[in-house]
Amino acid sequence: MREQAEPANGLEWFGQELAAALEHKGATQQELADFTGYKPPYVSKVKNGQALASPQFADGCDRFFNTSGYFARLLIRISQHGHPEWFVPYVELEKSAAKIEDYSTSFVMGMLQTPEYAEAVFRAAHPREIDSQIKARVELRLRRREVLERTDPPFLWVIFHEAVLRTSVGTPGVMAGQLQHLALMAECPHVTLQVLAFGAGAPASGLPFILLTPDDGAAVLYSETTGNGYVNDSPSAVRDWSATYERLRATAESEKRSLALIHSIMEEHAR
Repeated sequence: MREQAEPANGLEWFGQELAAALEHKGATQQELADFTGYKPPYVSKVKNGQALASPQFADGCDRFFNTSGYFARLLIRISQHGHPEWFVPYVELEKSAAKIEDYSTSFVMGMLQTPEYAEAVFRAAHPREIDSQIKARVELRLRRREVLERTDPPFLWVIFHEAVLRTSVGTPGVMAGQLQHLALMAECPHVTLQVLAFGAGAPASGLPFILLTPDDGAAVLYSETTGNGYVNDSPSAVRDWSATYERLRATAESEKRSLALIHSIMEEHAR
């Protein structure tokens, strides 16, 4: 199949290619659904650009249309397409990490966001984008949850500055739902959440950052500046920022007190 210029909306791109393949083969959505084991409404949503295809569905499409892996490759390109070019290296590292240590100062980290919270974040950052563009961004962000749904998920440790939990992103209902989701995630054995309370005073870092440790390699540091992101594998930088993270961890509330604070702030948003 012929590669084309990348459309702005990755969902519509995959759907258009799927529609073209069905027409070329003279096949129906029902036949594709039966072959791949997915329900017809799901196939219809993917074809119409209303849902992002799963890797399993893309593989099924390649078998159904007898391609050399076109749809699987297209899905990978789309999965990177909505991210800024400088963010793609981090996303790839996140997928293979054995341990992720995050310090958040403004927003809930992407893989822990609810759809409603993510939409509010994107609408604030991209006020001129239409609904379909925002929806594509949200779909892509939610895909990052798949890292935590693996059979061998990474150990995720997140320290939130209290400001993250109190900043009203979207409506009070959106915030209440987001904090409820955090409370549920805290029950997972591979997830640890701490809150750095206002009362702790000046934090060890005023900037957010992430430390990622792969299964078979040394930890790396990820940080962002305006309009750019950096992956730093310098041993000295990783050592220094690991020490900073340990100070943040020691200063933050315990897991139990952090969860109680999350529930308390959630109730405030709900009121």
